Amino acid sequence: MENSFEDVVLPVTSVTSGEIQEAAQGIHCLPVQIVNVVFADNGSEGWVLIDAGMPRSAEAILREAEDRYGSMKPEAIVLTHGHFDHVGAVVDLVEHWQVPVYAHELELLYLTGERDYPPADPAVDEGWIAKLSPLFPNAGIDLKPHVRPLPADGTVPGLKGWRWIHTPGHTPGHVSLFRETDRCLVAGDAFVTVKQESLYQVVLQELELNGPPKYFTTDWSAAWESVKKLASLQPAVAVTGHGRPIRGEELNRALGELAERFDELAIPSEGRFVH
Repeated sequence: MENSFEDVVLPVTSVTSGEIQEAAQGIHCLPVQIVNVVFADNGSEGWVLIDAGMPRSAEAILREAEDRYGSMKPEAIVLTHGHFDHVGAVVDLVEHWQVPVYAHELELLYLTGERDYPPADPAVDEGWIAKLSPLFPNAGIDLKPHVRPLPADGTVPGLKGWRWIHTPGHTPGHVSLFRETDRCLVAGDAFVTVKQESLYQVVLQELELNGPPKYFTTDWSAAWESVKKLASLQPAVAVTGHGRPIRGEELNRALGELAERFDELAIPSEGRFVH
C-alpha cells in the first residue's frame, strides 16, 4: 500500500515554517517544515517558483506568493527533482496557477506516474528521520499535461541569466540551478546544509554542510561527481533543499572539503545502494 504523508504522524511535521530569507538578489528562500522552496525574481519580467514543498503546504506558498507578487502568477515551476518533499504542493499549485512545470527529462518518469522512486533506506544512519524514512511516500505523481523537460540548451524557463546543471545521484534527473553573474547556486538536494537524517539537527537548523539526504540517495558515485561539479563553480552563495543558505568563505571551504572527502563525509557505511 502506498504511503501518504498526510497519514504519517511524524515529529518533523511539528517543525513550523520559518521566515522567508533573501539569499541573493531576487532569490528568496522559504522554509516549509523540513524543506525549502525558492522564489526567484526575473526583474520586471516575472518570477519562477523552484520546488514545491511538503504536502499540504500550498496555502503557505500561495500566501507568500501573494504577499510578494500580488496577483502575478509565476512564469513556471522548476523542480530540482520529484521526491515527495519537493513536489508536495505542486498539484494544488498547478491547478491554481495553470503554469508549466519543468524538470530534467530523466525525472519525468516519476512526474508522469510511470515509475516510483525506490523506498527510503533506514540503514544509512542512526538518526530518527533516517529510521522513520520508510514511512515517507516514494510513489511518483502524475503532472500530465503540465510537466515538460527542461530545455536542452541549459536555459531555465522564466529565469534569464540562469542555467540548469544535471547533478544526478540523489535521483537520476536531479538538477541544480546557477546564475553566473553573482555565482548564486540553487543546489536542491545535491548537498544540503543540515544533517537531514537527524531530527535533532533538523529542529535546531544549525548550519552544517552535508551530502545529499542519505535515505533517498541511490547512486553515490554520481552524487560525488555532482558535488565535484558544483564545487568547481566556486559559488558565492548556495540555497539548498534543506537547511539555511550558506555563502562566502564558509561555503567554499566546506564544499571543497565535501568534494574531496565525499567518501568519508557523505557516503554511509551501510545501505542498499552502498557498494
